[in-house]
Amino acid sequence: MKHYEINGKQYRLPNSLTDFQRQIYVHLIDWKWTNLGSEPGFFKNQPYDAILSEECVKQGHPLYQPIFNRFKEHQLKFPFKSHKFLGHMASSQAACANLFLPLLEDPQIGSLVLRSVKTDLSHIATDHLDRGFRIEFWDEPYNILNDHTKVSGTDADIAIAYYDFQGNLNLWMIEHKLTETEFTTCGGAKSQNRTCRHTCSPASAILEDKTLCYYHSGCGYRYWDITLKNPWLFDIEHIRTYHDCPFKGGMNQLWRNLVLAISLEDSRSQKYPYKKVYFSVVHHPKNNLLQPSINEFSKVIGYNDRFFAFSSDRLINQAIAINEPALTDWIRWYSALYFF
Repeated sequence: MKHYEINGKQYRLPNSLTDFQRQIYVHLIDWKWTNLGSEPGFFKNQPYDAILSEECVKQGHPLYQPIFNRFKEHQLKFPFKSHKFLGHMASSQAACANLFLPLLEDPQIGSLVLRSVKTDLSHIATDHLDRGFRIEFWDEPYNILNDHTKVSGTDADIAIAYYDFQGNLNLWMIEHKLTETEFTTCGGAKSQNRTCRHTCSPASAILEDKTLCYYHSGCGYRYWDITLKNPWLFDIEHIRTYHDCPFKGGMNQLWRNLVLAISLEDSRSQKYPYKKVYFSVVHHPKNNLLQPSINEFSKVIGYNDRFFAFSSDRLINQAIAINEPALTDWIRWYSALYFF
């Protein structure tokens, strides 16, 4: 923990923050002090101003209060773990729910807003998932990637089922980032269980022999199998030009999610009957730190439309533009909390 004095106020913040992280932390804490009080929360017996008190967490904060019960009902229907830091002002899980659940309360209104970034979306498929969505989505129970355990595995923060203008049923998987400076990197590259056989370079060697990848031969994950079966999506020759595996760093999470998306599309089932499955990243409009990985990943897939990124203010701006009274309070609340 580090003490900062900013504009005459004292803030207890994590030790290492980028300029953007420091700005948004201070903004979130100021909002908390104004609306929820100044009592800190604790982590490892240390007080942090961005963590909410136990009483605030019990009341459902920092979730938007009108969706708190819906969040809990959904969690009972499609069980998922609340993140360890759901009670943190900078929680991405809370921010994701705060962005999408108010829109999904009325699927007709939600479609008007979501269509501003997902342009083929005609209307939300309320006859699938939980009235059209699922939080912490993965292909349960099939586990096509063979990477899901009780503690880890590839999933999307939220998935939305929808019909396009041709009447096709599709799925839109979305990863939400708030203060994060990078996507999740490859755990296999750092695993202590690697042997001398496992290597992350050159990428061309892995393309010729997938067993060189620890995730493939040491864990049995199917990322490379699915990647190489879909050269229409992944530019294999471009991957070959990298010295280190391109999915060793921040592109790893993007890769795994898109592989999950395309595997669902390839193995259509009665439970997941989607014709097309897309994957997106939504991020804070001032968080530019994720852009290098987003840009590089777009090159790896030849700028295919199965993946794209957008900033959260695009949805808020569209919600303002449609001038729907049912969204007025939420727009005001969300903008005050997250934008600065």
